[in-house]
Amino acid sequence: MDTVTTVMWFRRDLRLTDNPAVLDAAAGGRVLGLFVLDPLLWGRSGDPRREHLAASLRSLSESMGGRLVVRRGDPAVVVPAVADEVAASSVHICADYAPYGQQRDVQVEAALKCPLVRTGSPYAVAPGRIRNQHGRPYQVFTPYFKAWLAHGWRQPVAAPTDVTWAEAPSEELPAGSVEAGEGMALERWRSYDPAGYEAERDRPDLDSTSRMSIPLKYGEIHPRTMLAGLESEAYRRELAWREFCADLLVRYPQAAWKPLRPEFERTAYDEPGSAYEAWRSGRTGFPFVDAGMRQLAATGLMHNRVRMVVASFLVKDLHVHWKYGARWFMRSLTDGDLASNALNWQWVAGCGADTAPYFRIFNPVAQGLKFDPHGDYVRRWIPELRHLAGKQAHEPWEHDTGDYPAPIADHAEARREALRRYDAIRS
Repeated sequence: MDTVTTVMWFRRDLRLTDNPAVLDAAAGGRVLGLFVLDPLLWGRSGDPRREHLAASLRSLSESMGGRLVVRRGDPAVVVPAVADEVAASSVHICADYAPYGQQRDVQVEAALKCPLVRTGSPYAVAPGRIRNQHGRPYQVFTPYFKAWLAHGWRQPVAAPTDVTWAEAPSEELPAGSVEAGEGMALERWRSYDPAGYEAERDRPDLDSTSRMSIPLKYGEIHPRTMLAGLESEAYRRELAWREFCADLLVRYPQAAWKPLRPEFERTAYDEPGSAYEAWRSGRTGFPFVDAGMRQLAATGLMHNRVRMVVASFLVKDLHVHWKYGARWFMRSLTDGDLASNALNWQWVAGCGADTAPYFRIFNPVAQGLKFDPHGDYVRRWIPELRHLAGKQAHEPWEHDTGDYPAPIADHAEARREALRRYDAIRS
């Protein structure tokens, strides 16, 4: 029997199905499945992400017959040490395009005595592949989307059926009580009907979104698997937007904290203070905003339409820099993805790569009335307002507010001030 051992180092690809890196690793002989708990990434993660990661690792290990090896420490030290332990002929990975991930992989590669083999990526079309007719990357989403569709992607590949998983000493998996993993991701996607996505995707009061952002974040499913046979253009656009954000972050790694449009560096922002704390705790006095922030605190998730509204409120009603909101989201969201999170915040703040005008300022009351027309979403997350029927929940100051706080801002005045600050950087 072939005794050559390869190492499959799992990161953002916690699955066996449609994972070309696993197939490459298995072609070389026995495979040692490895996951490194990086203290840097673990420390930056909030409880929701830690919980889900732990559960996903348990699921992955079960699919490998309980042989996933988990080690803690700096990957530049741990991965070469494990490769030496098993005399690995090669270490296989799915390419990571995040700024830290790329730097880490260069360090690991330099420390290894065997090749580091990159196969595949977390995207249907890897960052850097899409170029315009002049060979330059796209700065605006719509032409990128058209080129992305024209480029296309490979069909999903099946999981290997005959992998011999090698064994090595492993640390205990971290505790996790949520349900997660490849099997659950596949089942969720197969049971979801995207036909009504375009019509209902903006309604947080309805259970109409797929909630696939979490499996995509951890690589429990690959976007190719979701795109296979997908007819909804609205849903394909969402997957393409995720890949557009990744493409932008590869080219502009500073976009995680710095505006893509340099003139916005001159924007005057207020320091985060009591108003910022009220925003974080869901006590702003604007029900649609507060419902979203309370949903985030309770579940590690927030409906996408609500994310846009709460982000606009922080940046343009409270005049706090978007980077503070982006950091809070990354710490709080189970599906927190650096590229998508930062570039979506920039989209709302008006300083991103798209053509969205800065003066698009969401009215938090009007947004609630439009997308939560019966007040069900607000009442679900704000028990203080459950005594208010229908649309009354969106304007409690017109009725009986009970213990619910008064609004901390005047939206009309805040909007004028946001536009004044925008005009100041244009002059």
